Amino acid sequence: MNYFYPGAEERHGWKDNNPKWNESYFFDFYDPKSTVGAYIRIGINEYEQSSGIWLILFKDRKPLYNRVVQVAPYTPKRMADPDGVEVANLRFTSIEPLKKALVEYSNDQTSLSLTFEATAPMADAFSITKKGIDDVDSFVHLEGPTRVNGTLNLRGEKIEIVDGLGFRDVHWGIRDWEFMYTYRLSWPVFTNGQTVAIVHTLTITGKRAYMKMVWDGKEWLPIREVEDNIEFAEDGMTVKSLHYRFWDCNDRLWEYTAKPFYCFMIPVDGFLVAMNWGEYRLSDGTVGYGPIECGFRLPWDPSYFTPGPTRKDCPENNSSEKATPD
Repeated sequence: MNYFYPGAEERHGWKDNNPKWNESYFFDFYDPKSTVGAYIRIGINEYEQSSGIWLILFKDRKPLYNRVVQVAPYTPKRMADPDGVEVANLRFTSIEPLKKALVEYSNDQTSLSLTFEATAPMADAFSITKKGIDDVDSFVHLEGPTRVNGTLNLRGEKIEIVDGLGFRDVHWGIRDWEFMYTYRLSWPVFTNGQTVAIVHTLTITGKRAYMKMVWDGKEWLPIREVEDNIEFAEDGMTVKSLHYRFWDCNDRLWEYTAKPFYCFMIPVDGFLVAMNWGEYRLSDGTVGYGPIECGFRLPWDPSYFTPGPTRKDCPENNSSEKATPD
């Protein structure tokens, strides 16, 4: 499989002047030794000529620091530029394209410097599961696992990030949050080097779609079928538990569970993202960490959780139809 994406971290052309055209870079991690984790994102909107950031830090399963700026001045810079891209004091710099990156932040009494190094090549989940996608170029989403190390300074306290497990993505294309009623994302990174990327969306047209792939330690494999079961807490948004089973393209059965231990809600206009973080376990007991991200179109509606047909009753629900309109 070809994992070569030249220019991925550069600026990408604005397609058809679509107002939903967006470029973004995302990093997350959890370090079991320091118990520090983070969600970190820079997003850039050409039509609105604006940028934004998410910087969410937690420690010992409690909030540590957060800064969410939804509308900051536009920047033409991108990660591939010599000095990287910076928005609201958050800077991402590419050290080695799609393989190694530096994330830095400094503001008042808080600063961080983190290095994210790939443990597998980044891959486009849409390309791997492109059946039913009529225009892959309108939405590219490169994803991959990382190891993370660096330092965090918060009000005089220095915290060393020694061996974090993380995930990152690079995206360009049309992103319309409110075209979805809801979505669920599972990105576990396991200590044995394996990782999974599964996203399941329900659009306002009533269609369900998936992006799904698994890194088996040697290569990215398409996922053929998914059974994704999530139990929510009483608020209907915070994840209580997770149990996934799926079959890869070689018909191998995979299974894992997760228990979240942190959640942070991020508003995106008429949409709300619940950023849950959990401890995962494969069926053989191997431990992993990663997000269980769930999004909801507002106002929240319990009908989002009405069970759909099973994979046996309606196998097309495991297709990869594009969930984002042109």
